Amino acid sequence: MPARPARPTRSVIGAASTRPCTLVVCRGCCCGNTAKYPGYDHAWQLERLRAAAAASGGSVAVRVTDCLGPCDQANVMVVQPSGEGRRRGGRPAWVGWSMGDDATDEILRWAEAGGPGIAAAPAALELQFIETPGERTRRRTRR
Repeated sequence: MPARPARPTRSVIGAASTRPCTLVVCRGCCCGNTAKYPGYDHAWQLERLRAAAAASGGSVAVRVTDCLGPCDQANVMVVQPSGEGRRRGGRPAWVGWSMGDDATDEILRWAEAGGPGIAAAPAALELQFIETPGERTRRRTRR
């Protein structure tokens, strides 16, 4: 019986190979909107995330983007795996209702521990995971 060919290893090319765990923070129409969420300091959350990224020595990055789409679950944040996390099979995790110190603390702890593919997400944070817009589309087309 011939030997099975070895499974190819995942490779990440170029700059993505050294990419840090990245927090993509939605600040579109609803997320970060003080009129919609008047009791929450959105600027302070972003400041905390950026300070943690600066203190991480390059292992965590923060990006701000316009509307990510699931506005009914604002504030939305995406935790993208690092290059190493991606090689280990990590995929972006979409987190809804990511307001408040507890959610921010858990997101930061997870990112600092390595994020998707490297560290398990905190159980409480997993309860806030949301389906991505692309997952909804794929599910509808499979019916």
